[in-house]
Amino acid sequence: MEEQAPELVIRITAMPADANAYGDIFGGWLMSLMDMGAGLIAARRAHGRAVTVAMDGMQFHKPVKIGDEVTVYGELRKVGRTSLIIAVEAWRRNRHAEERVKVTEAVFTFVAIDEAGQPRAIEQEL
Repeated sequence: MEEQAPELVIRITAMPADANAYGDIFGGWLMSLMDMGAGLIAARRAHGRAVTVAMDGMQFHKPVKIGDEVTVYGELRKVGRTSLIIAVEAWRRNRHAEERVKVTEAVFTFVAIDEAGQPRAIEQEL
């Protein structure tokens, strides 16, 4: 498969409801954004429904604060018979600055499923 640059899949502002009492954004909130971003890539490539079956290598590098802009990038790494491997990174940018900082990354595995919830083959591109 031809290597491609990560694509921007989600951009959002971290809000107070997404944070703990110290103003740090919940790790689960970031994981959810990353899962949604990977899911967009998986559904598009699978041409239908795909579900998360694993998340590997989750690493939190830096905290995200209320008001930070959070950007999620994803890259399709591998397409199997029924599965897709997608690398995802989340970056933050203070709303009053230009510098971006990578805050977390993980690799997600999705499986394409049919209407009955059973794995289905993914059409292979030439």
